[in-house]
Amino acid sequence: MSKIAVIGGTGMNSWPGLEVLARIDADTAYGKPSAPLLRGRVYGVEAIFLARHGEGHKLPPHAINYRANLQALAEAGVQRVIAIAAVGAIAPWFAPGEVAVPDDLIDHTWGREHSYSDGRPGSVLAHVEFTHPYSPALREALLAAAAAGGVQAAAQGVMAVTQGPRLETPAEIRALQREGSDMVGMTGMPEAALARELGLDYACLAVSVNWAAGLSPAGAGIHDEIHASIEVGMAKVRAILERALPGLA
Repeated sequence: MSKIAVIGGTGMNSWPGLEVLARIDADTAYGKPSAPLLRGRVYGVEAIFLARHGEGHKLPPHAINYRANLQALAEAGVQRVIAIAAVGAIAPWFAPGEVAVPDDLIDHTWGREHSYSDGRPGSVLAHVEFTHPYSPALREALLAAAAAGGVQAAAQGVMAVTQGPRLETPAEIRALQREGSDMVGMTGMPEAALARELGLDYACLAVSVNWAAGLSPAGAGIHDEIHASIEVGMAKVRAILERALPGLA
């Protein structure tokens, strides 16, 4: 049984080096997850990998069945979840190619099935504690692994989660700046809250892949920045996971 899972997003729709031992075609009370759970061995430990956007990276952020994804992981025995997220940088310290372990978030999504407390027969009304949206212990483990591997990773950051799939306007980014956001992504919620409802430890490795709208240097296109930065950042993510997983699995 694998106790640790990695949810991969843009830039990590597969896990290089993962020796797949089993493909679990899960089916939950909330439907099927985005893709089969890949149970395998990597870095000498057993782990589960789930492609958040599905095989072939086809599911847009608002159409992901987050409830099925987290429920399937819980039913597979997972206790700790590391979410990989490609994000746009708002804070000046978070240049493309850098990695952060965010410690807070602001949810701007709408219309997503965001809770297991949905009033259906058998559901229970639960007001989960969310003062720390990300597990402090798991965050510290990731930061320690980054330090041990010589990878610079910011130990803080507020993640704004927008609806997508379109990118934001410059005015929207200015509004996110004013509310205190350091980065912007599209998949962090309801994923983090659902993990909390299920009692799973959850933390995020956020990779800056571009400056958010209106913040890019003159002449730089967002998609050009993403292409240039994503592999640099994901290489850092893999280096952190290599150090972290043996102590977490």
